[in-house]
Amino acid sequence: MEPLSGALKKRATEQHYRAEVMIAGEQLRLRLHDGKLIKDRRYHLRTYPNCFVAKELTDWLIDHKEAPDRETGIRLMQKLMDHYIIHHVCDEHSDYKDAKLLYRFRKDDGTFPLSKDVKVFLRGQSLYEKLVSVEGSILKVREENSVKYQRAFLGCEMVEWLVQEGEAESRREAVELGQALLEHGIIQHVSNRHHFLDMDILYQFWINFRRRRRLTELLSENSSRALSESPDSPFCLRKLNPEPGNTSFLSVQPNKEIKVVSAVRRSSITSLAGNSNPYFGITPTLVFPPVAECNPKSVLKRPVTNEELLSPGAPYVKKTLTIVGDAVGWGFVVRGGRPCHIQAVDPGGPAAAAGMKVCQFVFSVNGMYVLHLDYQTISSLIMTGPRTLIMEVMEAIE
Repeated sequence: MEPLSGALKKRATEQHYRAEVMIAGEQLRLRLHDGKLIKDRRYHLRTYPNCFVAKELTDWLIDHKEAPDRETGIRLMQKLMDHYIIHHVCDEHSDYKDAKLLYRFRKDDGTFPLSKDVKVFLRGQSLYEKLVSVEGSILKVREENSVKYQRAFLGCEMVEWLVQEGEAESRREAVELGQALLEHGIIQHVSNRHHFLDMDILYQFWINFRRRRRLTELLSENSSRALSESPDSPFCLRKLNPEPGNTSFLSVQPNKEIKVVSAVRRSSITSLAGNSNPYFGITPTLVFPPVAECNPKSVLKRPVTNEELLSPGAPYVKKTLTIVGDAVGWGFVVRGGRPCHIQAVDPGGPAAAAGMKVCQFVFSVNGMYVLHLDYQTISSLIMTGPRTLIMEVMEAIE
């Protein structure tokens, strides 16, 4: 088999850098929400939701040692603007100004561009979280040429897993997905010699989605590439037990907003599981609950197919819901698959306030058609998306 071409390696590295910017931007967004720096603000008798003041953010970057000075802080935020992570609330400024101007993360107002590259990245992130969460995962410590690698997998095992989990309809489709992940710098052959193949060849996730990023890494694309290729970086093909003290990065668990899988409000999944306490008494994790807890009896009176929903004259009406998540979540539970339905709605949560009801079918999430997806994938899309959630649902006409 031929080694990977230099052009493919270069493309993967470039895609990898774009992914770095996206992850760092998302981690910053969540931190700013937690710190209440992002909030609704009024200016000239108008309210701008979920925005921040540029000058205040520059102060925050310096205070939290994300930037050594104001000039560096401005360059960092300009990098996020250049990659369509943030923008001026009225799009009147194409550059980031250290002034009392309002800016907003595009994920918070639904303008984040869902290009093909972004969709592949989100798919890779969803698969990564799913793989590291399940018991008996194919991600293991594996050895090749007397070198051990963490979170490694065989190409044929990944193909089989993708088909079994419904992530791909066939082995051919699974291979195409694996090739897209490799070309976008999300996975890589441990020796960087092969494309993704349905064979006993060892691969590893190149991106560690859970690592805490330093914003200053974004300032130089070349230095970011060199850093990601370092054997001591936990962000790339990490060898087992590197020499202690060489890494400058901190591995962290996901932010609290994306820890719960299979439900989008912590109180909702707990109550469905039969817990008398309406809130978690322990820190939620990404481990899937047992089937008996995670899949309560469906609220649907009978199964409904996509063909039935989409057939001309079908007794269903489509509604668009805008749900602004609170500190706990959005307040509903998705279940089923192809199509998914709303299993439960917290009567005091944001979803109920937006008009969501049980038995509605999920048609799209933030502009992405999802009738063909299962509830785990849809839950992941919701939790890795913006706090302001745009959903299209289909409701039976009474």
